[in-house]
Amino acid sequence: MNFKIIFQISSLAALWLLVFAPVVPAMVNIWLNHSDNSHAVLVPIISLYLGWTKRRELAGVEISGSAWGGAFLVLCLTLYLLSCIGGLAFVSRLMIVGSLIALVWNCFGWPCLRVLAFPLGFLFFMVPVPEALLNLVSFPLQLQATKISTWVISLFSIPVYREGNMLYFSQAQLEVAEACSGIRSIVALTMLSVLLAYLANHNNWRYKFILVLCAVPVAMLANVLRISGTGILAHFFGAKVALGFLHDFSGLAVFVFGLAVMVFLFKLLDLTRQSKA
Repeated sequence: MNFKIIFQISSLAALWLLVFAPVVPAMVNIWLNHSDNSHAVLVPIISLYLGWTKRRELAGVEISGSAWGGAFLVLCLTLYLLSCIGGLAFVSRLMIVGSLIALVWNCFGWPCLRVLAFPLGFLFFMVPVPEALLNLVSFPLQLQATKISTWVISLFSIPVYREGNMLYFSQAQLEVAEACSGIRSIVALTMLSVLLAYLANHNNWRYKFILVLCAVPVAMLANVLRISGTGILAHFFGAKVALGFLHDFSGLAVFVFGLAVMVFLFKLLDLTRQSKA
């Protein structure tokens, strides 16, 4: 790659960053300060790494511009402009990724885009989930997690009464707050399950699809275990056990548990596939 091409790519990247500069800081702020989207910090790093692993394939791809890519770029920039005017933050953030895909398509052609399809598409996970969608989903998840946790706690012969998303014990009461709805784990584990499915050393899409589908029940199971464990501790040691360090640590422990289960399912599905091959 000569200096002229490097300069052109660098100039184009700088112009692209300049165009989307008005919306990027707010998005990064959500990554750093909104726990439901904290996983998004890792997405650009993972995407860059995946793109780097494709360098040998890219070296053998013929570079050819595409008018279709240019048309798609115009569409993305138009939607970006309209969304900024209309205050639609989610759409404007989606267009960050959409325009990047369009640029690769327009400047380097379809064969290059096909090689980089997953690394570029994976960037959509960095777009924060809309608050309206989170609010719509989180409360039903809270209630469902509370119901199941009540049943689990009762299995240990601990008297517990549920009212909405509140758990009442003889000497304590716990609120299953929105942050404990499990939506955070669902989004993060879905992202990781898609990554694991991509890294699978086969092209059996049925097994990959099953792995991605497993992310939701695994996240819900992990969240129920967290609430149930906290409720049992609250029964014996009081409601203060649910606050502070233990609360934060249990959230991390639950995510690690969910990740371990997903890796186990990944290995199990791979072994099942090999045995049927």
